Amino acid sequence: MNDPRTHALRDSHQDVETARQIPDTPQTRSPSYRLAFADDDFLCRDELRPVRLQLELLKPEMAMNEAQIKSTVVLFGGARIPAPEQVHTARTPTLAALSKYYEEARRFAYLVTEHSSKSGGRENVICTGGGPGVMEAGNRGAAEAGGVSIGLNIVLPHEQAPNEFVTPELAFNFHYFAIRKMHFLMRARALVIFPGGFGTLDEMFESLTLIQTKRMKPIPFLLFGREFWENVINWEALKEAGTISPEDLDLFHYVESADEALAMINP
Repeated sequence: MNDPRTHALRDSHQDVETARQIPDTPQTRSPSYRLAFADDDFLCRDELRPVRLQLELLKPEMAMNEAQIKSTVVLFGGARIPAPEQVHTARTPTLAALSKYYEEARRFAYLVTEHSSKSGGRENVICTGGGPGVMEAGNRGAAEAGGVSIGLNIVLPHEQAPNEFVTPELAFNFHYFAIRKMHFLMRARALVIFPGGFGTLDEMFESLTLIQTKRMKPIPFLLFGREFWENVINWEALKEAGTISPEDLDLFHYVESADEALAMINP
């Protein structure tokens, strides 16, 4: 990230380097003597959680501003959905059949990026969770179209590296799910949801709730694969029970192909 200095004061990098070269004494070895901003143990204390939350919000925001990212198209979807050439690795026959959505996500991201490139490539930038499956397909399609894409990874017990197609300068890693979700939505011009599991459902329902409660402006909200979603979620039962309003079912639309989805985002 860029760090243009507009003052003559000594900067923090210089002091960190100087502090490494001081005499080794009981005083300088004491944790209390460490520079606060260069002290990992201090920064990871419970009392510093508000600071860590702020840093996780600020760092990606600054990087995306520096990259001049104006808006995004966000892809959510299953990490376990394999690419067609890896369909033999699918855990279940259903997962194997869902591999078609890997290709649709890839093609959709390609088309969106191709369209974005015509206006400078800073609007409608593909943004995913940075992992495998549908996320990889999104970043892959953007890369194949010659554009940039964003990956918002999060540290998990079974830590995974970002997929190889995320633009390196736009690969981010999070500790807090809440801040990661904010970054998914802060620049979103459209949300595109592919079949997935708990993570996909969590992201989908949280986003729908924000729109339903008018905490977020309505944007194109597309669900790929009507058969999958209507099998997983009984939307009509929610409406008939009165737990959602009939008009809430108009907050999203089903699509089956990349071309159909692109037409709904760029009518």
